[in-house]
Amino acid sequence: MTTAPSPHPTLPAALFACTALFACGDTATTDTPDPADDAVAAMSLEAYSAAIQTLSSDEFEGRAPSTPGEELTVDYLVEQFQAVGLEPGNGDSFFQNVPLVALTEQGEPRLTVRAAEGQLSYNWPDEFVAWTRRVVEHESIDDSEMVFVGYGIVAPEYGWNDYEGVDAAGKTVVMLVNDPGFATQDEAVFRGNAMTYYGRWTYKFEEAARQGAAGAIVVHEEAAAGYPWAVVSGGWTGPQFDQAGEDGNMDRVQVEGWIQTEVAREIFAASGFDYDALAQAATSPGFQAVALGAAASVAVSFDIQRSESRNVLALLPGSERPDELIIYTAHWDHFGVGDETMEDPIFNGAFDNATGTAGLIELARAFAALPERPARSVLFLAVTAEEQGLLGSAYYAANPVYPTANTVATINIDGVNVDGPMNDITVVGMGASELDEYLEAAAGRVGRTLRPDPEPEKGFYYRSDHFSFARVGVPSLYTDSGIDHVEHGEEWTLARRADYTSNRYHKVTDEFDPSWDLTGALDDLELVFRVGYRIATSGDWPNWREGNEFRGIRDADRGR
Repeated sequence: MTTAPSPHPTLPAALFACTALFACGDTATTDTPDPADDAVAAMSLEAYSAAIQTLSSDEFEGRAPSTPGEELTVDYLVEQFQAVGLEPGNGDSFFQNVPLVALTEQGEPRLTVRAAEGQLSYNWPDEFVAWTRRVVEHESIDDSEMVFVGYGIVAPEYGWNDYEGVDAAGKTVVMLVNDPGFATQDEAVFRGNAMTYYGRWTYKFEEAARQGAAGAIVVHEEAAAGYPWAVVSGGWTGPQFDQAGEDGNMDRVQVEGWIQTEVAREIFAASGFDYDALAQAATSPGFQAVALGAAASVAVSFDIQRSESRNVLALLPGSERPDELIIYTAHWDHFGVGDETMEDPIFNGAFDNATGTAGLIELARAFAALPERPARSVLFLAVTAEEQGLLGSAYYAANPVYPTANTVATINIDGVNVDGPMNDITVVGMGASELDEYLEAAAGRVGRTLRPDPEPEKGFYYRSDHFSFARVGVPSLYTDSGIDHVEHGEEWTLARRADYTSNRYHKVTDEFDPSWDLTGALDDLELVFRVGYRIATSGDWPNWREGNEFRGIRDADRGR
């Protein structure tokens, strides 16, 4: 690990003041030995690199849930956690079983649209993808009336209702991805450039079901979605994992799907409408949904497999208040193996998320190296099925091994810096909770600064496992790599990020690269270690900021 630079001389003195944050006593000085320093030094660059390479090797077959790759992954994690001295986190077990159902599409369905100017037909998966969340072997929509509902949002707090006056029952709603704030770049509209949960495709399908729609189709626009079509076609054409409710998810719409932007243009034009004009109109409050005068038909068939996957839980029990705990999370899963037509069929997931999963091991190594255990317990939670919709973390949040009211905070690790030392660190959802203050203090020790997400329009806050905990009220911190590289600056780093998104994100090309500079990864892991350590050794209960949508849930859970 690189030697940390001295604190930046221009940082406010308040960051170094003795406050409850650091539980300083009257005798504390800058020369007081900090047990965290030796613990940080226990993290190993060599071991970290080796763990990433192992987890992302071809032998692990892309770490798909409920496959031989899962068996290798979870066994490896248990072995590593035991080696550093952690205990089982679920009674006498390192596992929490997560029931899953996998629906694998059979054949290649076609989407047909009967429009005013004739019948249109589209190929799967190059022009559209479709599936169902219902646990059934066959599902379809047949000549279902298509209605353009703008962004498909019902948000009373923003004075927005795209379904106003619409009877969506039995119809197919067509929606734009993201939300009107991104489209207008107006800070007075939703949250401006920063995506809200209303902009996520998950919300749009949920709302379509609440409205009684039979079909729900999202139009893919790359800038608004934050990823190219290849991510859509790759992510929705293998086994689709889900948690099956008691009713077999029959409360979901019959068919969910995506279409390419050019497909939407063609459908709208054949129906007598200008897609761009309607998309622009949808950015204004009071937009009225438009019946396209077209009808959609598509049939999907699935092979259904029920299985169990596993979350991995490793515990460092607290010395004084073991019933209170901090949770570090990272998802161990990726997309497994593609089809036999691919030259390289293994989705190795080296950056996403072997770097984060290996990071859990190094964090565990650091905590286990402390001369005295912290007052509170620390749980290392490697979750399954994140790539399928945060299923593992959602299952834990709904079935917590440790009560959410006693969970002080969660810290999520999903994709760790592989580009070397940075002057900053990104906080996804910066300003949401008081955890930012803990990270700011840790960063200030080494002259680094906090930066908000440089790509808030991509909705990363709603795309990783911390969100499952946020939804049940637990304050959650999610950091990302900084962008101000110590040597190369911001432009270089942003170009690297863009290259990854275009060429490796959720693709078989996400493989370990020997040229990665993992010293930056250990720098970032040190920061989140220090955040967790300070909370685990204190009596603090950091909360969401006033006005945050999760504050009321937290206060109710804690009996405030």
